[in-house]
Amino acid sequence: MHRSAFILLKWLGFFLAAVVAAVSAIMGSVEDVPTQHVMLYSIAIFAVILWGWHHITVRWTWQPTSNIKTEVDSVAGESPLGAVISSDLASQESGDSYIGSLINDNKTLLIAVVLMIVLFMAIAFAVDGFLQWRNILAVVILLLLLAMTVLINKNVKNNKSGLMGTTVLIGLFIIGTLVVEGFLSTLNLKSMLLFAAFLGLACIGQTLVALLGGLDLSIPFVIGSSNIGLMYLFNLGLPPWICVITILLAGSAIGFINGVLSFRLQGQALILTLGVGFAVSGGTQILTTIGSSFGGNVFGVVPQWLSNIAATNGSIAGIQIPPVILIWILLAIGLTLGLRHTTWGRSLYALGGGRTASARLSISERAYWIGVYTISGLFSALTGSLLLGWSGGGFIGVGDQYLFMTLAAVVVGGTSLLGGWGGYGFTVIGVLVLQVLTSFLVGIGLSYEGQQFVFGLLILPMVALYARSPHIRTQI
Repeated sequence: MHRSAFILLKWLGFFLAAVVAAVSAIMGSVEDVPTQHVMLYSIAIFAVILWGWHHITVRWTWQPTSNIKTEVDSVAGESPLGAVISSDLASQESGDSYIGSLINDNKTLLIAVVLMIVLFMAIAFAVDGFLQWRNILAVVILLLLLAMTVLINKNVKNNKSGLMGTTVLIGLFIIGTLVVEGFLSTLNLKSMLLFAAFLGLACIGQTLVALLGGLDLSIPFVIGSSNIGLMYLFNLGLPPWICVITILLAGSAIGFINGVLSFRLQGQALILTLGVGFAVSGGTQILTTIGSSFGGNVFGVVPQWLSNIAATNGSIAGIQIPPVILIWILLAIGLTLGLRHTTWGRSLYALGGGRTASARLSISERAYWIGVYTISGLFSALTGSLLLGWSGGGFIGVGDQYLFMTLAAVVVGGTSLLGGWGGYGFTVIGVLVLQVLTSFLVGIGLSYEGQQFVFGLLILPMVALYARSPHIRTQI
């Protein structure tokens, strides 16, 4: 390593730790925190950042290039590789600019920083009163986390997606706390978890399908159809449990049809599921609006138990938390462990990684392909049913946002759309990132169109970073 590189990294870490500690001390003083606490926290923050920088960069020790060159020269005559290394070190000793090489190696990061600054200025002009010191501090933190994300992408080999997603999630929480008043309030946290649970349940099928290299674009249509279909069955006077089971079986049947047809026409699976979704949505509206003047809407009385499961004011065992959140957590844990530690889960990864090799192991591609699409239809119907408990009325367009959000959560989480890599644990991280980001954007008053623009800006760099890793098929 160049001496200039060692000095630059050493003092850069010291500078970053000092700046963050100073900012925390200033904020503590502004919030009237006791002086002893401010000093203790500032020292602790400084020490933790300095320690983290030490272990992330792994470049605190420096050995003069001349010493390394002496050792390489001793074997340079014995192997061509030694000669190449010796000549490379000689070129380093000749005084090549480390700063120039640093810029060339991090062009992507520099471009991202410029884009972030441009985005900040655009929001500052679009939203009145946005240009404040808290927002500026939030952008600085975001840029630091962006740099850390790129560093993770370069140096971490295992669970890269999870680490990157977690870094983004932590950054969003910090920024939201600084910028949006009441961001960490109990009500807002409960709301974020509630909507994350709905999205997470809808993403179960999309994740499983993606692990095989497919996509299911019928999910939002099945959600909307299940929503108004369940309300329609309630209005017919049928027992509620029969209504729910009927809707879940119908969703599974739609998923089964998707699986059978897409397996036969795998090259057209994306368009095929989209067509099935349109057909299901249109057919459901025709059925439920007979004799009604409200097209795409069905009104009635939702059972109290369903409202309790999915409403914000729901409770379980006397605890004021919607049961759907606990349902999602349990399903997420079970599915994550099941994919990694069961024969079914390992076979699913094997099929996504290489179908020819899986066929040699007698793994039925047809059974797994149809199975994951059936599961996708089941959980889409479940999501639509639970959304009825939240809203209290059936609406065919309730699933529209899930067309984009389920794909975005899978991609942001790091599951490969080519199959064979990822998992539901990664999707959970993607779901939380999108939900926290949504809450933050709503908190600063950004319009729905502006939110979609920001989501797109988030997905592009995440996909670019993940795409730099070779697919599992190329590593076998």
